[in-house]
Amino acid sequence: MSSRRMAAVRALVASRLALTPAFAPRPGLRPLPFGGRAPSPRAALHASAPRPVARVAVVLSGCGVYDGTELHEASSILVHLSRAGAEVQIFAPDIPQMHVIDHTKGQPSEGETRNVLTESARIARGKITDLAKLSAADHDAAVFPGGFGAAKNLSTFAVDGGDCKVNKDVERVLKEFHQAGKPIGLCCIAPVLAAKVLRSVEVTVGHEQEEGGKWPYAGTAQVIKALGAKHCVTGVTEAHVDQKNKVVTTPAFMCDTAFHHVHDGLGAMVRKVLELTST
Repeated sequence: MSSRRMAAVRALVASRLALTPAFAPRPGLRPLPFGGRAPSPRAALHASAPRPVARVAVVLSGCGVYDGTELHEASSILVHLSRAGAEVQIFAPDIPQMHVIDHTKGQPSEGETRNVLTESARIARGKITDLAKLSAADHDAAVFPGGFGAAKNLSTFAVDGGDCKVNKDVERVLKEFHQAGKPIGLCCIAPVLAAKVLRSVEVTVGHEQEEGGKWPYAGTAQVIKALGAKHCVTGVTEAHVDQKNKVVTTPAFMCDTAFHHVHDGLGAMVRKVLELTST
């Protein structure tokens, strides 16, 4: 069959299909090219009513639990945000780490130095931005994963406790989002940042007693209270919401427990943060 006759046959078939109800173009949808797949009802629904997407800034503190971001917490948060349809941008300060820990020994690596932004890029798969460029005006919420980096690189809490200093850009970001009435999520040790900068907030780092080693960092709760914040006892699979300040926190690895429990708690935190973006 010649190419001209083939083209004529295709045109005839296409025109007849278009006249039948099953293949008639749906309102609001562009006609498909001949041979294309018809959209499913679900695809048509999403095409006609796209779901709003929250823009969330995730702030990292390096790469590795003992001297940077807790990787499991960061990954879990990113998974929950992705599943919820959030648009995520990852940030970290362009500063030296306090020190480098050999994670096989749990001891400092003498003479070794690393950069927080460079190390955080490992988690971000290279898509990382200097925290100095983060503006609350460009995002609907901010989330801070835990790990000792929050207490060593984003602040001096690991050394100075309640007398710690908070990195100037971390302090600025927390105040910007708070003043704009935009939600902030923090997990693990990171809630101490909100307690230090925002003072009167309600946060949780889990339980206030070690309970035989299940909560090895329980003493942090007393420091939070001394800073003028309110500590709320919360289970590892739960998140506490400070409705007034729009601060959402969960214990994460402040509890010595299985990872899936931590994952569930981080999911609760992310859900609450995203809910608050629409209030």
